[in-house]
Amino acid sequence: MAWMRQKSESEPAPAPQAQRQPEMSRTAPPPAPKREANRGTSNVNIGQSVKIKGTLHAQEDLTIDGQFEGKISVKEHVLTIGPNGRIDAEIMGKIVVVAGDVRGNISGADKVEIAPSGSVTGDIRAPRIAIADGARLSGRIDMEGVAAKSAAQKVEATSPVTKVPGSTRVAS
Repeated sequence: MAWMRQKSESEPAPAPQAQRQPEMSRTAPPPAPKREANRGTSNVNIGQSVKIKGTLHAQEDLTIDGQFEGKISVKEHVLTIGPNGRIDAEIMGKIVVVAGDVRGNISGADKVEIAPSGSVTGDIRAPRIAIADGARLSGRIDMEGVAAKSAAQKVEATSPVTKVPGSTRVAS
């Protein structure tokens, strides 16, 4: 009988352990928030009802769907002018996407894109420019950015050039 008591006494012991495991999982802390993983991809939105005058500097992606007058600088990130955005400003950004109305010059370190609903009245300076069918542009385009200059320097270094008064010819 001692043998049976040992078994019966040892049998209930595993049951509380099995019950403790689900309790532990219920009280386990929730997973860490994903804010840290999204730190580099944050986006600030300025809504339709917002009107701003002044100078704006941002160190993260920025979307403006309201009205702005002044100067905008988002040199290391993406600036998006939403379809309701009405901007009267000088703009500098890494990538500038225009889906609204911009009056002023735009400088894009990497690219400027005008969406089908976008309108720009001013000069654009960027190494890459995309203008969608239906977009409106009144101004000059200057693609003599860093990428264009370095490509031109490579061509000059590898191609023999013949100088003719009033023109430049590359020998073939």
